[in-house]
Amino acid sequence: MALDGIRMPDGCYADGTWELKMHVTDLNRDVSLRVTGEIHIGGVMLKLVEKLDVKKDWSDHALWWEKKKTWLLKTHWTLDKYGIQADARLLFTPQHKLLRLQLPNMKHMRVKVNFSDRVFKAVSDICKTFNIRHPEELSLLLKPRDPKKKKKKLEEAEEETLELDGPLLTPGSGSIYSSPGLYSKTMTPTYDSRDGSPLSPTTAWFGDSPLSEGNPSILAVSQPISSPDIVVKLYKSQTLLDKAKINQGWLDSSRSLMEQDVKENEVLLLRFKYHSFFDLNPKYDAIRVNQLYEQAKWAILLEEIECTEEEMMMFAALQYHINKLSIMSSDNHMNNSEKEVDEVDAALSDLEITLEGGKTSNALGDITSIPELADYVKVFKPKKLTLKGYKQYWCTFKDITISCYKTREEAHGTPAHQMNLRGCEVTPDVNISGQKFNIKLLIPVADGMNEIWLRCDMEKQYAQWMAACRLASKGKTMADSSYNLEVQNILSFLKMQHLNPDPQIIEPITTDINPECLVSPRYLKKYRNKQPGFVRDLISARILEAHQNVAQMSLIEAKMRFIQAWQSLPEFGITHFLAKFQGGKRDELIGITYNRLIRMDAGTGDAIKTWRFSNMKQWNVNWEIKMVTVEFADEPSLSFICAEVDCKVVHEFIGGYIFLSTRAKDQNESLDEEMFYKLTSGWI
Repeated sequence: MALDGIRMPDGCYADGTWELKMHVTDLNRDVSLRVTGEIHIGGVMLKLVEKLDVKKDWSDHALWWEKKKTWLLKTHWTLDKYGIQADARLLFTPQHKLLRLQLPNMKHMRVKVNFSDRVFKAVSDICKTFNIRHPEELSLLLKPRDPKKKKKKLEEAEEETLELDGPLLTPGSGSIYSSPGLYSKTMTPTYDSRDGSPLSPTTAWFGDSPLSEGNPSILAVSQPISSPDIVVKLYKSQTLLDKAKINQGWLDSSRSLMEQDVKENEVLLLRFKYHSFFDLNPKYDAIRVNQLYEQAKWAILLEEIECTEEEMMMFAALQYHINKLSIMSSDNHMNNSEKEVDEVDAALSDLEITLEGGKTSNALGDITSIPELADYVKVFKPKKLTLKGYKQYWCTFKDITISCYKTREEAHGTPAHQMNLRGCEVTPDVNISGQKFNIKLLIPVADGMNEIWLRCDMEKQYAQWMAACRLASKGKTMADSSYNLEVQNILSFLKMQHLNPDPQIIEPITTDINPECLVSPRYLKKYRNKQPGFVRDLISARILEAHQNVAQMSLIEAKMRFIQAWQSLPEFGITHFLAKFQGGKRDELIGITYNRLIRMDAGTGDAIKTWRFSNMKQWNVNWEIKMVTVEFADEPSLSFICAEVDCKVVHEFIGGYIFLSTRAKDQNESLDEEMFYKLTSGWI
């Protein structure tokens, strides 16, 4: 009698072999193989396929270890090296599986994604398919669950209402870009710089991508919101704590989808995660610009970011203008053909979004002297139990310091007040119709932040001082090449909010405005005591009035202006997380932006203390107690414990922004993925 068939009490056979249990997902079939610990993974898959005896392309299949949540991708490793024994159960399953991605424009597309790739790589492949450059700015977010909706049927019905399944896409199947995120001065323009439409036929636009078989307008062209019901269904009044809970859902970029329990056909949100948009160029980025515009539009409509009523009407006017031009460009993308391309390019060059670490095309000017500001400015320093208002001072702005004198004649003496603005928080408080141009400064001191308010008399003065304050907060002076561009951007932002002095040129109110789709529900509720028709006409009139300031813009220029105005809002780019700070007694918020960390009051959102990345030496994570510690060059270290969120998510935001700050326009090479993982994963 042969010994190899005798099974021992431990489950192994007398010849040293044992049974490895596997489940083949495609066939829904369980299979057992006699193996030893010395057989390598490639050999296991080969024996499995031979035993199945099914003619099929198995090249995309791999083994997944359910218990350990691990892909067995190192096919030269043995079972012993992986630690796999007889009690293990493996899945033999395709690596590419279907996902339903909700794009920033709220439309859904079915995409085949590699569930064994790290999320960073998977997103890069998705963006390559969609022709979105700089995929490092995007990531995947779990769909937030509404705790108030307990019935699944309601959620399914809502999803069907909003669903628009696109063609089936497989990342990596072909694209006009060999590698997303590249920058080359010899790149051929792919899109018309006026309206963002493709310069070449659709097949050339998308290469061999399956998108060429579908309708590319879902990605590059903004589609008007079809019904106010969509906004109402999506709208949820959010507190800062609600926003913090949503941010818990960002997937770990250094692990695969399968490792994070993402299921086939699950809905994930593709979003711009890092609010640092590099080299945004309409000639190459029509899809990227449009999806950025869509993400900004929905953030405004759903009140994920605060704005004033005047700003809301400006955003509504831009949205109305973009909707009109999008419909026209769908019929004939040459609707603005009377404009010379070089004129449009010149106008768009003024719209370049200046980012930390980015370079501007402006001339450096005279670098031998640093410009200064000197003017009468009203200053207010709020104190408890005081009713004192603004007091006028002669103020000088030199380097990054504001000095306040009682009179102009005393400017050569000792100032009454002096403020160093490095690391301060700068917040606008503007009302165009009320001629209010205020700048709120929160200046770091040893025990927190000092609050100072500046009041300017005119728009030009406000733009100059606001631009100088923003630069000074980053440690830059007015000699920086971005100063004049920042002044012009602020003036342009204010101009778009002006009321039209000549109401006779306003076009008649038509039914195509649909104000319920252009402004957030909160502004509609403001007039809830009025007749519905009156409210509609009133808001429509205000939108048309604001539209006169943007009516001459081209389609792509209007989208760029919308994005730029979004970036100008005080709350732009702050990602909130619930945290408990060392020495603190209650939960607070940690806000992370592209250049700083902010300790915030969880109830009001007021900044308590700010720390700049430029002053950071290093940061560490204690994974056991979920504590993040950040060390700075010339101030005490910061320590906080992440509450309700994996500290890996917070750690990745900090490391991700540090990684993005290393990008340069003149680098003509692919992304350094390993550097990203080194800065964000924590354990590599």
